Amino acid sequence: MLEKLIRLREKLSAFCGYVAAFLLFTMCVLVLYQVFTRYVLNDPAAFTEEIVRYMLIWTGFVGAAAAFGTRQHMALMYVVEIVKPKTKVKMMVFTDAIVLFLAIFVMLIGGVQNAVNSANAFSPLLGVPRALVYAIAPLSAIFIILIQIANIFEDLHLNDPKENAK
Repeated sequence: MLEKLIRLREKLSAFCGYVAAFLLFTMCVLVLYQVFTRYVLNDPAAFTEEIVRYMLIWTGFVGAAAAFGTRQHMALMYVVEIVKPKTKVKMMVFTDAIVLFLAIFVMLIGGVQNAVNSANAFSPLLGVPRALVYAIAPLSAIFIILIQIANIFEDLHLNDPKENAK
C-alpha cells in the first residue's frame, strides 16, 4: 500500500513539475514576443500580458503541488532534525496534516466557491471566464490532497522496522 502511494505521489509530482515547466517556458516565449512587438514592430501585442499573468498564477499553484510531492517546500527542518525519532514522526505528521487541512478547506472548498462565484465575470482583454483562471486552486488542491495523504502514510512508516527492511 505504501509503495503504491509513494509511486502515485512521485507521478503526480512529476506531472505537476512538467506542467509548471511548460507554463514557464510558454510565459518566456510570450514575454519575448511582447518585447519584440513593442520595441521592434512598435505595435505591442496586448493579449500577452493577460495570458502571462494567468499563467503565472497557474504556475504558482501547480509548482506548489510539485514541491509538496518532492518535499522541497519551505520548512524549518532544523527543528525536526534535532528531536527524537518518535517526536520527529509526530511533527512531520502534524505539519502534513495542517497542509492537508488547508488544501481541503481553503484551496478545494474555497477555490470551488471562488470559481463558481466568478463564473459570470470575464477578463477585460481576452474575455475568458475568471472561473477558468480560478479553477487552478481546486485542481491543484486535489493534487496536494493526494500527495499529502501519501506523505502522511510515509511519515507514519518512518520508524517501522518492517517497512525499513524492504
